Amino acid sequence: MNWGYKIIFVYAIFVAGIVFMVVKSSSQNVDLVRPDYYEEELKYQETIDATHRANALSKKLQLKVNNDTLQISFPKEMASEAFKANVWLYCIADVKKDVNQLYTTSSGWLSISLPKANKGLHDVKVSWAFNGLTYYFEQKLFIQ
Repeated sequence: MNWGYKIIFVYAIFVAGIVFMVVKSSSQNVDLVRPDYYEEELKYQETIDATHRANALSKKLQLKVNNDTLQISFPKEMASEAFKANVWLYCIADVKKDVNQLYTTSSGWLSISLPKANKGLHDVKVSWAFNGLTYYFEQKLFIQ
């Protein structure tokens, strides 16, 4: 085989590799974090303010996983009256494992049962309103 055929052979392998990568990458599932991502980005200053208010509390939220149950403990000043909290378990790897629910508590803690298939790294995002102010807390959590 002379050098001309070798150049054509290498070029054909290169083109086949590029075509393979294009086909493979176009079949991957690419999800946005949220379908309304851009609208949420415009309102992000509210989240920053709510995070500052949550950090100014006497104690940070405590997250603990215990036998397929996520336990969230709010600061003591939140135990005096009922309030609503939105808990979002955002699974970074798979949007189908996300859990986003609204809970009401008057005891200052929440106990959330986790689906058995919901293992792996999650961002736990908790937003709540108490006495007319909004608060926001976010923490990475690995569920085994």
